[in-house]
Amino acid sequence: MSTAPAIAPLLFGLILAAGPVGLSAQTAGAGAREPVRMLRIPSGLYAPFTRDPKDAAQVRVSAFLMDELPVTNARFLDFVRANPKWRRSEVGSLFADSSYLADWDGDLVPGSKAPPDSPVVHVSWFAARAFARWEGKRLPTTDEWEYAASAGYSRVDGWNDQKLRADLYAWFARPSPPVLPSVDTAKANYFGVRGLQGFVWEWVEDFNTSLVTGESRADSSVDADLFCAGGAVGSRDTGDYAAYMRTALRSSLKANNTTSSLGFRCVRDTADTASDP
Repeated sequence: MSTAPAIAPLLFGLILAAGPVGLSAQTAGAGAREPVRMLRIPSGLYAPFTRDPKDAAQVRVSAFLMDELPVTNARFLDFVRANPKWRRSEVGSLFADSSYLADWDGDLVPGSKAPPDSPVVHVSWFAARAFARWEGKRLPTTDEWEYAASAGYSRVDGWNDQKLRADLYAWFARPSPPVLPSVDTAKANYFGVRGLQGFVWEWVEDFNTSLVTGESRADSSVDADLFCAGGAVGSRDTGDYAAYMRTALRSSLKANNTTSSLGFRCVRDTADTASDP
């Protein structure tokens, strides 16, 4: 498992898995680049970490296609070359804070701190969303991401995969490396998706729909500092530390935030859901 992010040395966990059926998808904005491999995540049920007492304990997620790997610096470089307004010197503060692509040497030069095959980080939700649209895709919803990430290495129920849990908690305990490892080293989960856990946190489309707060009965304002949250409202299992931390992080983010441990991957709808149970 790779080492953890640099936001807070002991508070990490994010990224895991997806799809027995593999599909190679040439993306809309990619030109002559190598096709990006996408994997089909079959429809199924999963239990959200937070839910209202009136909600069902499980929700059904329809089948979808998910990138096998997180977006790399090489892929993001293609994007900013084709879309100058998303270059580091051009992007507005409304769409990305001052740390946007901070590990790159220049607008079109990722440099030694951002190898081509490492996950791109220091990207905002706005930038990730624009990239996904450029490739003819979208960001995953929280339900889609969490459902894909709920699988273990060799079984659907990742919570009972002791090897995954051991790797994940070891990742929490290690400091972030100065250079993120290649996505080629990422482990695949039961669905075949690689790097969902243990590389970087990942943006989701509806990242700000989770509420994490210290006192749910009367709080009128939620502390927006990253990872500063006292409890998860309606959490299904407070022992699921990784899910708790993802919920806390998402609740604390703003759409223009960028960090050294936050990347993304893309998904796409699939029409062949009829054969799913």
